[in-house]
Amino acid sequence: MLWIIAALIASYLLGSIPTAYLFGRFKGVDIRQVGSGNIGATNALRVLGKSTGITVLLLDILKGLAAVVLLGDYFADKVAILQAQNLRIIMGLCCISGHNWTIFLKFKGGKGIATSFGVLLGLALKLPGLGMVIGILVLTWVTVFAISKIVSLSSIAAAISLPVSILFFKQPLILIIASLILCVFVLIRHKANLLRIAQGKEPRLSFKKPKN
Repeated sequence: MLWIIAALIASYLLGSIPTAYLFGRFKGVDIRQVGSGNIGATNALRVLGKSTGITVLLLDILKGLAAVVLLGDYFADKVAILQAQNLRIIMGLCCISGHNWTIFLKFKGGKGIATSFGVLLGLALKLPGLGMVIGILVLTWVTVFAISKIVSLSSIAAAISLPVSILFFKQPLILIIASLILCVFVLIRHKANLLRIAQGKEPRLSFKKPKN
């Protein structure tokens, strides 16, 4: 039991590392006070620049991947009462929770999309059958973004497609439950975005340089 607790705490703390906030502080910017105020990759892209935003995105993905693969490998053979795949799934959820509600910033974190993607990538490396699910998520996100140019709407659509895809490909019950939890996480973290989308006020992301 102590090993399980240690695994979950380690995963949460890894997810809690506020990547965008740290990069902002390095540049003399409190990212919580500018742009959308979110400490995720999208706000980092808008506020800190393209290269920093992409770096933050990759590191946030890496957090989820490392929790499932590296920490998962370390703790898997130490926890005999819990199957390795179940442990990895729960550790992934803890990592995402850490990103969304980081202990280092008074439990105010990001929205968990990149870290969730990293967790799913890690699970796909360890569990059969998840590759197609990830393909559908990416396709959903890219399609919605190509049409709308709205990151939040794309993320919400991908999140909703997750449990649908998991059910379609007949994955284990624990993955179905985890996918529903992830979907709820995304919807909760995007409440304000959903309201702005409904009002037609949600900003669109453009990679074009503004004209002088």
